[in-house]
Amino acid sequence: MLEGVLLAVLAGVLLGLYALPEKFTKGFKFENTWGLFFLINMLIVPFIAMAMLMNGPSEILAAVPSDVLLKMAFASVLWGIGVMLWGKAINYIGLSLGFSLFIGTVILIGSLLPFMVEGLPPSNVFMTILVGILVVLIGVMANGKAGLLRQKDEKAGQESLEGSSMLTGIFIAVGGGVLATGFSYANAVGRPIIHHASQMAGNAEWVTALAVMCVIYVCGGIPITIYFLYQLSKNKQWTSFRTSHLGPNVLLISIMAVFNFAASILFAFAAFKLGSSGNTVGYAIFNTVCVAVAILSGIFTGEWNRAGAGAKKFLYAGLAFMIIGVVIIALGNGLA
Repeated sequence: MLEGVLLAVLAGVLLGLYALPEKFTKGFKFENTWGLFFLINMLIVPFIAMAMLMNGPSEILAAVPSDVLLKMAFASVLWGIGVMLWGKAINYIGLSLGFSLFIGTVILIGSLLPFMVEGLPPSNVFMTILVGILVVLIGVMANGKAGLLRQKDEKAGQESLEGSSMLTGIFIAVGGGVLATGFSYANAVGRPIIHHASQMAGNAEWVTALAVMCVIYVCGGIPITIYFLYQLSKNKQWTSFRTSHLGPNVLLISIMAVFNFAASILFAFAAFKLGSSGNTVGYAIFNTVCVAVAILSGIFTGEWNRAGAGAKKFLYAGLAFMIIGVVIIALGNGLA
Protein backbone atom coordinates (compact mmCIF):
# COMPACT_ATOMS: atom_id res chain seq x y z
CA MET A 1 0.00 0.00 0.00
CA LEU A 2 2.79 2.43 0.90
CA GLU A 3 4.26 2.20 -2.60
CA GLY A 4 0.89 3.07 -4.12
CA VAL A 5 0.40 6.07 -1.83
CA LEU A 6 3.89 7.37 -2.59
CA LEU A 7 3.33 6.96 -6.33
CA ALA A 8 0.02 8.84 -6.08
CA VAL A 9 1.74 11.62 -4.12
CA LEU A 10 4.54 11.83 -6.71
CA ALA A 11 1.94 11.97 -9.48
CA GLY A 12 0.22 14.84 -7.70
CA VAL A 13 3.52 16.68 -7.28
CA LEU A 14 4.24 16.40 -11.01
CA LEU A 15 0.75 17.57 -11.91
CA GLY A 16 0.99 20.45 -9.45
CA LEU A 17 4.28 21.60 -10.97
CA TYR A 18 3.64 20.93 -14.66
CA ALA A 19 2.32 24.44 -15.41
CA LEU A 20 5.27 26.21 -13.76
CA PRO A 21 7.34 26.53 -16.98
CA GLU A 22 4.45 28.51 -18.49
CA LYS A 23 5.51 31.47 -16.33
CA PHE A 24 8.74 31.71 -18.33
CA THR A 25 7.32 31.68 -21.87
CA LYS A 26 7.66 34.94 -23.80
CA GLY A 27 5.79 36.48 -26.69
CA PHE A 28 2.91 33.99 -26.54
CA LYS A 29 -0.73 34.74 -25.76
CA PHE A 30 -2.91 32.38 -23.74
CA GLU A 31 -4.19 30.63 -26.88
CA ASN A 32 -0.67 30.05 -28.21
CA THR A 33 0.73 28.57 -24.99
CA TRP A 34 -2.16 26.31 -24.11
CA GLY A 35 -3.12 25.40 -27.66
CA LEU A 36 0.43 24.19 -28.31
CA PHE A 37 0.55 22.50 -24.90
CA PHE A 38 -2.57 20.41 -25.51
CA LEU A 39 -1.41 19.51 -29.03
CA ILE A 40 1.95 18.21 -27.74
CA ASN A 41 0.53 16.77 -24.53
CA MET A 42 -2.39 14.83 -25.96
CA LEU A 43 -1.65 14.14 -29.60
CA ILE A 44 2.15 13.88 -29.82
CA VAL A 45 3.63 12.69 -26.50
CA PRO A 46 1.30 9.63 -26.24
CA PHE A 47 2.34 8.29 -29.65
CA ILE A 48 6.04 8.87 -28.95
CA ALA A 49 5.67 7.11 -25.59
CA MET A 50 3.88 4.15 -27.17
CA ALA A 51 6.52 3.78 -29.85
CA MET A 52 9.43 4.00 -27.40
CA LEU A 53 8.16 2.23 -24.28
CA MET A 54 5.48 -0.28 -25.24
CA ASN A 55 5.66 -3.72 -26.84
CA GLY A 56 2.93 -4.32 -29.43
CA PRO A 57 0.74 -1.24 -28.92
CA SER A 58 -1.50 -2.07 -31.87
CA GLU A 59 -1.94 -5.66 -30.66
CA ILE A 60 -2.88 -4.43 -27.17
CA LEU A 61 -5.55 -2.08 -28.48
CA ALA A 62 -6.84 -4.71 -30.91
CA ALA A 63 -7.32 -7.12 -27.98
CA VAL A 64 -9.63 -4.70 -26.14
CA PRO A 65 -13.34 -5.24 -26.94
CA SER A 66 -14.86 -2.45 -28.99
CA ASP A 67 -17.51 -1.69 -26.36
CA VAL A 68 -14.80 -1.07 -23.74
CA LEU A 69 -12.83 1.18 -26.09
CA LEU A 70 -16.05 3.03 -26.93
CA LYS A 71 -16.78 3.62 -23.22
CA MET A 72 -13.23 4.84 -22.67
CA ALA A 73 -13.33 7.10 -25.72
CA PHE A 74 -16.69 8.62 -24.77
CA ALA A 75 -15.62 9.24 -21.16
CA SER A 76 -12.32 10.71 -22.35
CA VAL A 77 -14.08 13.13 -24.70
CA LEU A 78 -16.26 14.23 -21.77
CA TRP A 79 -13.07 14.80 -19.78
CA GLY A 80 -11.66 16.97 -22.58
CA ILE A 81 -14.86 19.02 -22.75
CA GLY A 82 -14.80 19.37 -18.95
CA VAL A 83 -11.28 20.81 -19.06
CA MET A 84 -12.41 23.33 -21.68
CA LEU A 85 -15.40 24.35 -19.56
CA TRP A 86 -13.12 24.92 -16.58
CA GLY A 87 -11.10 27.39 -18.63
CA LYS A 88 -14.34 29.10 -19.61
CA ALA A 89 -15.52 29.29 -15.99
CA ILE A 90 -12.39 31.21 -15.01
CA ASN A 91 -13.51 34.04 -17.33
CA TYR A 92 -16.67 34.39 -15.24
CA ILE A 93 -15.58 33.80 -11.63
CA GLY A 94 -11.79 34.01 -11.58
CA LEU A 95 -9.06 31.43 -11.14
CA SER A 96 -9.34 30.81 -7.39
CA LEU A 97 -13.06 30.09 -7.14
CA GLY A 98 -13.14 28.37 -10.54
CA PHE A 99 -10.23 26.10 -9.63
CA SER A 100 -11.72 25.21 -6.23
CA LEU A 101 -15.18 24.40 -7.58
CA PHE A 102 -13.77 22.42 -10.50
CA ILE A 103 -11.26 20.37 -8.48
CA GLY A 104 -13.74 19.94 -5.61
CA THR A 105 -16.26 18.42 -7.99
CA VAL A 106 -13.56 16.27 -9.63
CA ILE A 107 -12.39 14.89 -6.27
CA LEU A 108 -15.89 14.19 -4.94
CA ILE A 109 -17.44 12.57 -8.01
CA GLY A 110 -14.26 11.23 -9.64
CA SER A 111 -13.23 9.44 -6.45
CA LEU A 112 -16.62 7.75 -6.09
CA LEU A 113 -17.17 6.82 -9.77
CA PRO A 114 -14.88 3.75 -9.68
CA PHE A 115 -17.17 2.19 -7.07
CA MET A 116 -19.88 2.13 -9.76
CA VAL A 117 -17.59 0.02 -11.94
CA GLU A 118 -15.86 -2.11 -9.31
CA GLY A 119 -18.47 -2.29 -6.54
CA LEU A 120 -18.41 -0.95 -2.98
CA PRO A 121 -15.69 -2.03 -0.55
CA PRO A 122 -16.51 -3.13 3.05
CA SER A 123 -18.52 -0.50 4.91
CA ASN A 124 -15.69 0.48 7.28
CA VAL A 125 -13.35 1.06 4.34
CA PHE A 126 -15.97 2.98 2.35
CA MET A 127 -16.97 5.24 5.27
CA THR A 128 -13.34 6.04 6.17
CA ILE A 129 -12.50 6.93 2.57
CA LEU A 130 -15.68 9.01 2.32
CA VAL A 131 -14.80 10.95 5.49
CA GLY A 132 -11.33 11.62 4.06
CA ILE A 133 -12.81 12.92 0.80
CA LEU A 134 -15.15 15.24 2.68
CA VAL A 135 -12.24 16.60 4.76
CA VAL A 136 -10.32 17.23 1.53
CA LEU A 137 -13.32 19.09 0.11
CA ILE A 138 -13.40 21.36 3.17
CA GLY A 139 -9.78 22.16 2.46
CA VAL A 140 -10.44 22.87 -1.23
CA MET A 141 -13.31 25.21 -0.37
CA ALA A 142 -11.14 26.98 2.22
CA ASN A 143 -8.54 27.52 -0.51
CA GLY A 144 -11.26 28.95 -2.73
CA LYS A 145 -12.19 31.40 0.01
CA ALA A 146 -8.51 32.30 0.41
CA GLY A 147 -8.30 33.00 -3.30
CA LEU A 148 -11.35 35.25 -3.23
CA LEU A 149 -9.92 37.21 -0.28
CA ARG A 150 -6.59 37.52 -2.07
CA GLN A 151 -8.30 38.91 -5.15
CA LYS A 152 -10.09 41.43 -2.94
CA ASP A 153 -6.83 42.39 -1.19
CA GLU A 154 -5.06 42.88 -4.50
CA LYS A 155 -8.09 44.66 -6.01
CA ALA A 156 -7.57 42.43 -9.03
CA GLY A 157 -11.07 42.98 -10.34
CA GLN A 158 -11.91 46.67 -10.64
CA GLU A 159 -15.56 45.80 -11.12
CA SER A 160 -17.54 43.32 -9.07
CA LEU A 161 -19.04 40.40 -10.88
CA GLU A 162 -22.73 40.61 -11.61
CA GLY A 163 -24.89 37.99 -9.93
CA SER A 164 -25.86 36.42 -13.24
CA SER A 165 -22.23 36.13 -14.35
CA MET A 166 -21.20 34.62 -11.03
CA LEU A 167 -24.04 32.08 -11.16
CA THR A 168 -23.20 31.20 -14.77
CA GLY A 169 -19.54 30.71 -13.86
CA ILE A 170 -20.40 28.47 -10.91
CA PHE A 171 -22.61 26.26 -13.08
CA ILE A 172 -19.92 26.04 -15.77
CA ALA A 173 -17.19 25.17 -13.23
CA VAL A 174 -19.28 22.47 -11.54
CA GLY A 175 -20.49 21.12 -14.88
CA GLY A 176 -16.91 21.01 -16.15
CA GLY A 177 -15.87 19.16 -13.00
CA VAL A 178 -18.62 16.57 -13.50
CA LEU A 179 -17.59 15.96 -17.12
CA ALA A 180 -13.88 15.86 -16.22
CA THR A 181 -14.51 12.85 -13.98
CA GLY A 182 -14.71 10.89 -17.22
CA PHE A 183 -10.94 10.53 -16.73
CA SER A 184 -11.51 8.44 -13.61
CA TYR A 185 -14.25 6.34 -15.22
CA ALA A 186 -12.20 5.65 -18.35
CA ASN A 187 -9.29 4.43 -16.23
CA ALA A 188 -11.51 2.21 -14.10
CA VAL A 189 -13.39 0.61 -16.99
CA GLY A 190 -10.43 0.11 -19.32
CA ARG A 191 -7.57 -0.85 -17.06
CA PRO A 192 -8.37 -4.53 -16.27
CA ILE A 193 -8.69 -5.62 -19.90
CA ILE A 194 -5.80 -3.48 -21.13
CA HIS A 195 -3.65 -4.86 -18.32
CA HIS A 196 -4.26 -8.44 -19.48
CA ALA A 197 -3.52 -7.54 -23.10
CA SER A 198 -0.37 -5.66 -22.10
CA GLN A 199 0.90 -8.57 -20.03
CA MET A 200 0.26 -10.98 -22.89
CA ALA A 201 2.44 -8.73 -25.07
CA GLY A 202 5.30 -9.10 -22.58
CA ASN A 203 5.20 -5.61 -21.05
CA ALA A 204 6.10 -4.64 -17.50
CA GLU A 205 3.20 -3.91 -15.13
CA TRP A 206 3.57 -0.14 -15.32
CA VAL A 207 3.13 -0.17 -19.11
CA THR A 208 -0.58 -0.84 -18.56
CA ALA A 209 -0.85 2.66 -17.10
CA LEU A 210 0.85 4.07 -20.20
CA ALA A 211 -1.55 2.21 -22.53
CA VAL A 212 -4.62 3.43 -20.63
CA MET A 213 -3.43 7.03 -20.60
CA CYS A 214 -2.65 6.95 -24.32
CA VAL A 215 -6.29 6.10 -25.06
CA ILE A 216 -7.62 8.73 -22.63
CA TYR A 217 -5.30 11.51 -23.77
CA VAL A 218 -5.73 11.01 -27.51
CA CYS A 219 -9.54 10.82 -27.29
CA GLY A 220 -9.76 13.67 -24.80
CA GLY A 221 -7.32 15.77 -26.80
CA ILE A 222 -9.47 15.87 -29.94
CA PRO A 223 -12.15 18.30 -28.66
CA ILE A 224 -9.55 20.42 -26.83
CA THR A 225 -7.39 20.76 -29.95
CA ILE A 226 -10.41 21.71 -32.07
CA TYR A 227 -11.39 24.30 -29.46
CA PHE A 228 -7.96 25.96 -29.42
CA LEU A 229 -7.70 25.94 -33.20
CA TYR A 230 -10.99 27.85 -33.20
CA GLN A 231 -9.75 30.26 -30.49
CA LEU A 232 -6.48 30.93 -32.33
CA SER A 233 -8.40 31.82 -35.48
CA LYS A 234 -11.13 33.77 -33.69
CA ASN A 235 -8.67 35.92 -31.73
CA LYS A 236 -6.19 36.14 -34.64
CA GLN A 237 -3.27 34.81 -32.59
CA TRP A 238 -1.55 32.65 -35.22
CA THR A 239 0.95 35.44 -35.85
CA SER A 240 2.16 35.22 -32.24
CA PHE A 241 3.93 31.98 -33.18
CA ARG A 242 6.38 34.08 -35.23
CA THR A 243 8.12 35.35 -32.08
CA SER A 244 11.90 35.00 -31.74
CA HIS A 245 11.20 33.09 -28.53
CA LEU A 246 9.49 30.23 -30.39
CA GLY A 247 12.29 27.69 -29.76
CA PRO A 248 12.59 28.23 -25.98
CA ASN A 249 8.78 28.40 -25.70
CA VAL A 250 8.34 25.05 -27.46
CA LEU A 251 10.95 23.51 -25.13
CA LEU A 252 9.22 24.86 -22.01
CA ILE A 253 5.79 23.75 -23.22
CA SER A 254 7.16 20.30 -24.11
CA ILE A 255 8.46 19.97 -20.54
CA MET A 256 4.97 20.86 -19.33
CA ALA A 257 3.49 18.18 -21.58
CA VAL A 258 5.89 15.46 -20.40
CA PHE A 259 5.29 16.32 -16.73
CA ASN A 260 1.53 16.23 -17.20
CA PHE A 261 1.51 12.94 -19.10
CA ALA A 262 3.96 11.30 -16.69
CA ALA A 263 1.78 12.40 -13.77
CA SER A 264 -1.23 10.61 -15.23
CA ILE A 265 0.77 7.43 -15.87
CA LEU A 266 2.03 7.45 -12.28
CA PHE A 267 -1.54 7.93 -11.03
CA ALA A 268 -2.80 4.96 -13.03
CA PHE A 269 0.06 2.75 -11.79
CA ALA A 270 -0.54 3.97 -8.22
CA ALA A 271 -4.21 3.01 -8.51
CA PHE A 272 -3.13 -0.52 -9.49
CA LYS A 273 -0.69 -0.76 -6.58
CA LEU A 274 -3.30 0.46 -4.09
CA GLY A 275 -5.49 -2.59 -4.62
CA SER A 276 -9.27 -2.98 -4.77
CA SER A 277 -10.07 0.64 -3.83
CA GLY A 278 -7.04 1.98 -5.67
CA ASN A 279 -8.86 4.01 -8.31
CA THR A 280 -10.78 5.94 -5.66
CA VAL A 281 -7.91 6.35 -3.21
CA GLY A 282 -5.32 7.12 -5.89
CA TYR A 283 -7.56 9.65 -7.62
CA ALA A 284 -8.31 11.52 -4.38
CA ILE A 285 -4.64 11.65 -3.33
CA PHE A 286 -3.52 12.54 -6.86
CA ASN A 287 -5.81 15.56 -7.22
CA THR A 288 -5.43 16.73 -3.63
CA VAL A 289 -1.62 16.74 -3.74
CA CYS A 290 -1.82 18.49 -7.12
CA VAL A 291 -3.83 21.36 -5.61
CA ALA A 292 -1.54 21.58 -2.57
CA VAL A 293 1.64 21.67 -4.67
CA ALA A 294 0.16 24.24 -7.07
CA ILE A 295 -0.69 26.47 -4.11
CA LEU A 296 2.74 26.04 -2.52
CA SER A 297 4.49 26.83 -5.80
CA GLY A 298 2.35 29.96 -5.98
CA ILE A 299 3.50 30.95 -2.51
CA PHE A 300 7.16 30.39 -3.39
CA THR A 301 6.87 32.40 -6.62
CA GLY A 302 5.33 35.38 -4.81
CA GLU A 303 1.70 35.07 -5.88
CA TRP A 304 0.50 35.55 -2.29
CA ASN A 305 2.87 38.38 -1.29
CA ARG A 306 0.10 40.99 -1.41
CA ALA A 307 -2.55 38.82 0.23
CA GLY A 308 -3.81 39.87 3.67
CA ALA A 309 -3.68 37.89 6.89
CA GLY A 310 -7.26 36.63 6.48
CA ALA A 311 -6.55 35.16 3.05
CA LYS A 312 -3.41 33.42 4.30
CA LYS A 313 -5.25 31.95 7.30
CA PHE A 314 -7.81 30.34 4.99
CA LEU A 315 -5.01 29.20 2.68
CA TYR A 316 -3.03 27.45 5.43
CA ALA A 317 -6.18 26.00 6.97
CA GLY A 318 -7.17 24.63 3.59
CA LEU A 319 -3.77 23.00 3.09
CA ALA A 320 -3.98 21.46 6.57
CA PHE A 321 -7.44 20.00 5.91
CA MET A 322 -6.28 18.59 2.58
CA ILE A 323 -3.27 16.88 4.15
CA ILE A 324 -5.41 15.44 6.95
CA GLY A 325 -7.95 14.24 4.40
CA VAL A 326 -5.27 12.44 2.36
CA VAL A 327 -4.02 10.69 5.51
CA ILE A 328 -7.57 9.54 6.34
CA ILE A 329 -8.08 8.27 2.77
CA ALA A 330 -4.79 6.35 2.91
CA LEU A 331 -5.77 4.83 6.26
CA GLY A 332 -9.13 3.83 4.81
CA ASN A 333 -7.37 2.03 1.97
CA GLY A 334 -5.17 0.30 4.54
CA LEU A 335 -8.25 -1.14 6.23
CA ALA A 336 -8.95 -3.09 3.04
